Amino acid sequence: MPLQPLQPAIDERVCASGDVTIHPSAAIASGVILQASPDSRIEIAAGACVGMGAIVHSSRGRLTIGAGANLGAGVLVVGECSIGENACIGAATTIYNASVAPREIVPPGSLVGDSSRQIELEETSTPAIEEPEPEIAIDPPEPSEAEDEPDSPDPSSNGFHPQSSSTEIYGQVHVQRIFTSLFPSRPSVNPQPPEDSSDTSS
Repeated sequence: MPLQPLQPAIDERVCASGDVTIHPSAAIASGVILQASPDSRIEIAAGACVGMGAIVHSSRGRLTIGAGANLGAGVLVVGECSIGENACIGAATTIYNASVAPREIVPPGSLVGDSSRQIELEETSTPAIEEPEPEIAIDPPEPSEAEDEPDSPDPSSNGFHPQSSSTEIYGQVHVQRIFTSLFPSRPSVNPQPPEDSSDTSS
């Protein structure tokens, strides 16, 4: 989870309530809140540095920040905790009822201690926007082979009967029909071959 940018403290004062002991050489930045619940205590040793906007809340025990320890900006320390000497706590880190060893370095945005308080953020699902279904263009049916070929005219309509031929010529029926309509007395373009004389003599 990316760290959110830290905002500067609006109130430059340091708020301390309860049993809080701060060494004179400790550095407390603006906007820091130090709160000790009843029967609890906060002790900040010499040379410790608490960053801007940090919250230190002691509850049910003692919370100590060792000498030379450095708490980054926006750090949250809650419960009975112990920050060792010269430890470095990164910004926006949460420490809950845990101890940090001396000279230990905690990366920014870490969670140290009881992890049962974690909150899992559920992804909020945005309502789906119903979009109109796109119109599907229906292509016209492809013409079949029977439709591609022009209908052959009925030769009997004009009283013309084409002669059968061994070789079929494309468009011969149309040519015969045109000739018949233009020259009704003319014989067929492809007349039937004459009969063999030998057959007639017999």
